[in-house]
Parts: sequence; C-alpha cells; structure tokens
Amino acid sequence: MPAYDFIRRSRQPSDPDVVVVGAGLAGLAAARALTGQGLSVQVLEAARRIGGRMASDELDGFRLDHGIHLLNTDHPEPARRLDLDRLDLRPLAPGVLVHSAGRRYRAGVPQQAAGRGALGGALGSPLERARLAASLNRLAATPVPRLLARPETTAARALADRGLGGRTVDGFLRPLLGALLADRSLTTSSRVADLVLRSYARGRLCLPAGGTASVPAQLAEGLPAGTVRTGVAVTAVSADGVETARHGRVGAQAVVLACDARSAAALLPGLRLPDFHPVTTYFHAADRSPLGEPALLLDADRSGVSHTLVLSDVHPSYAPAGRALVATTVLGRRGYDIGGPAGFEPVVRRRLAELYGASTAGWEFLSVRHAPDAVPAMPAPHHFRRSVRVLAGLYVCGDHRDTSSVQGALVSGRRAAQAVLRDLGLETAVRASDVAA
Repeated sequence: MPAYDFIRRSRQPSDPDVVVVGAGLAGLAAARALTGQGLSVQVLEAARRIGGRMASDELDGFRLDHGIHLLNTDHPEPARRLDLDRLDLRPLAPGVLVHSAGRRYRAGVPQQAAGRGALGGALGSPLERARLAASLNRLAATPVPRLLARPETTAARALADRGLGGRTVDGFLRPLLGALLADRSLTTSSRVADLVLRSYARGRLCLPAGGTASVPAQLAEGLPAGTVRTGVAVTAVSADGVETARHGRVGAQAVVLACDARSAAALLPGLRLPDFHPVTTYFHAADRSPLGEPALLLDADRSGVSHTLVLSDVHPSYAPAGRALVATTVLGRRGYDIGGPAGFEPVVRRRLAELYGASTAGWEFLSVRHAPDAVPAMPAPHHFRRSVRVLAGLYVCGDHRDTSSVQGALVSGRRAAQAVLRDLGLETAVRASDVAA
C-alpha cells in the first residue's frame, strides 16, 4: 500500500494537503508555490503576526523595522517571487559613506566601466584602489557557477590573497561586509563574500517604501483567504501532520518546517543548528536628519557601531512629519557587560555624534531590538544547497538551508515546495542555476 494512500485515509476532511510551520519569508514562499499548484495549505505561525525577522512595529508614528534588512536589486529570487514595482523600492545613495579616523568619505560608488559595474573611491594608494576596482570588476563579471567553483577559505584570507592592502580591507571591505553579512571578523566563507560583493557591485541596496514588513505581507496577500493562522504554536511534527499547543492535531500529506533554525532544531532533534551572528538595532528620533540623504554610513573604527542609516531619508513614512528616524546596528554582544543593549545606548549615542558630525544630545531614544540569532553564520565550507527533504512527507527550509539573506530564504522556500511536489508526483526537478547570496 503506498504510504500516501494511508495518510490520505487517516486525515480529516478539514485537514490541508500541506502544513507549513512558520510564516517568515521561507514559509510564505513555500506556501505560495504549493497553492500555485492547486494544493490546500495551512501556514501555522506561533507569533501574532507574520514575517519572522522581517516584522515591524509602529511607535508614535515611527516605523521600527526589526533590523535593517536591505534588499539588493541584483538578487534574482525577489524579482521572481515579488512584485517589486508594488513594493516601491527606494534605493540608497550610490556607494556608502565610511567614517574612519575622524573623517568621513564616500566609497564604493558604482561606475560604468567596460559595460560592467565597478567600484572606486576606497582608502589606500592609487595602486590599492586600482587593485580593489579590478577585483570587484572581475567579481561583477564572473558567472555565479564559476564563483562557487573557486577554492574556499575565509573571506579575510581570500581578500589578503588577492593583494588587497590592509587599508583597503579595513577601510572599506570589512565594514561593508560587516553591514551586509553581520560578520566584521570576515570568518564567512570566501564564496559567500564573493557573491555578496558581486551583487553589491552589480545592483543597488534599497528598502521598500512601506518598510521591510511589506515583503512578507505581499507574499501573504497572494495566498487564499484563511491560509495563514497566527497564534498557533506547533509542539511536534511528523510526516503526516503536526500537534499544536491549543488547537489540536492538524493532519496533512506533507509538513514543511519553515521556522527559525533554533525552533526547527527543537522540533526536529538532530537537525543541524548553525552558529549565529547577534545583531542589535537602536532607534533614535531627531528633529531633523543629521545627513540629508539615504546613505548607508559605515563605521570603520572599532567603536562597537557597525552601521547607521537615516530611515526617514529613505522614505518619509518612516517618521512623523518634521521628525527623522535613525537606525543604528551593533554586531555581536557589545554592551552586555554594562547592562545589556539598553545600557549600551549612551555609548552608541556618543558615537553617532562623531559619525554624523552633529550633536545627539537632544535625540530621543525610542527603542532597541536585540536579535541573538539574527544571521545564521556561514563559515567555510558553506553548503549552499543544504537538503530540504528530511524524508517523504517532512521537509525543512529557511535561510539557514541556503544563504543568510532574503534571497536565500526565498530560494529555500521554493526548493522545499518543489521537493513536496516531486514526492507527490506534481513537479519536475529543481533548477540548479538559482544560487545567489
């Protein structure tokens, strides 16, 4: 007797074909792909809202995104799965601003050279700048499969082996990769770092006009009414359904575990649990923008601050009329020795005065968001396509199965859906050309 025949007979008439556990990007992407093939799906989310790490709060007219989740226009999966025009992506200023040794300069401004995106303006001698531009131009022009075939080491070792000097690395590449990977130590896989730098050279960093929460909201809007159920905590999973804390058992032909990596490992003992890069985001309100442009400002010094951005310069809806909203990111566990994230706020405020060259004495401290598991670490060797199929009927997805990015979460959700459809005899093999950081 085929396994699925037995499962179908044991299900209740109200049970869906597939249960997806978690309403973050990966889970919503999987649900979209599955419902698109005519399957009934229930997405069960323990929290009272969708989005996972891409949620937002409203506070006195300020929109506080849970972290600064920058999108890159070069990433292919968001363009495939989202209506980018409706998201109204707002690009950041070209390049980045870097503060180092008491001065601020613009670096990494995209140029057009030989028909490819180039970068220039970093610290260092003319020879060092030429090496940086050549290295990044080569990355921009190299096909992804060729990057993934390169020998793999740490990002720090790979940059040094390419002859990039310490001033170039510490004055531009380290703070940039710290902002994009949450890893200033550059222990991330060199292949991942190359993909990130390639996308940076080819695309533009941007935010949706409605904030990062508008990304999962758009995915959810494309699902049939009643597909997503919030406030439903799953306590156990199997290939034929899930148990919940207060809503009984929900049977299914397949279960997709799409919650965060730590929750997934708790529900499925033995599942790989990666290390994480903690991220803390501080929100301050000011009477006016200290910068006047939507530029990502990187701190190249070892001050504790990684980067900062005036969100209301990206789009005015982030703050009430006549106010400015500044979001600042600190990596790791800085501040825990002086009372935790909130206790570290005076240090952050003082550093912001130096970074922006403006008094922060009158700024209002709105809130702080600490995410201990914000970014799954991707050290070498990094497995870009970790299996999403545990066994027939049970699957797992999330950015911890691909790359720690919006791109990786969306790809992982699609791969899990395709694995379900294959096992049900409804889908062909996954394309092998869709890897990007």
